[in-house]
Amino acid sequence: MISHKTLITTLLFILLVTASYAQSIDEVVKEWERAKAYTKEYLDAMPESGYALKPTPEMRSFAEQMLHLTDANYGFASAASGDKSPVGFGESEKTTDKSKVNVTKLVLASYDFVINSIKKMTTAQLFEKTKLFNQFEMTKGMVYVKLFEHQTHHRGQTTVYLRLAKVTPPNEKLF
Repeated sequence: MISHKTLITTLLFILLVTASYAQSIDEVVKEWERAKAYTKEYLDAMPESGYALKPTPEMRSFAEQMLHLTDANYGFASAASGDKSPVGFGESEKTTDKSKVNVTKLVLASYDFVINSIKKMTTAQLFEKTKLFNQFEMTKGMVYVKLFEHQTHHRGQTTVYLRLAKVTPPNEKLF
């Protein structure tokens, strides 16, 4: 038979663990909201004429870089969460409307998809194993880490595009 002290200690432990799970998800969401705001600063900084800018002919344009980031946001978050992506793989980058208004709308919607997919999860689910693209076995949380790295990489690449367009990139946004 379990003593009252053991039962109370166990219940307090469960309460603390549950609270830390919620905080962990909240912290992950906060980081993604920061990334979304930072990416929006890049989108806002680039003038409309710069959306077609390519540093070299074989490189993606500014718009295509951002739309590539968008496609990855949907693909990775869908793989981690199990939520069906509203956008087919690679579909965003193929759009013919690469205007500032449309690209901004598409990019921000992809961040909303990521953020909402995380909000639906528990911290325990982040530790569940999955196979990304039926190839790479990792935890669902690691899928989001890889995605965060991917969006950071492509947003960072567009710093050069802004400089070529004679625009000062947004200040680093770590917090």
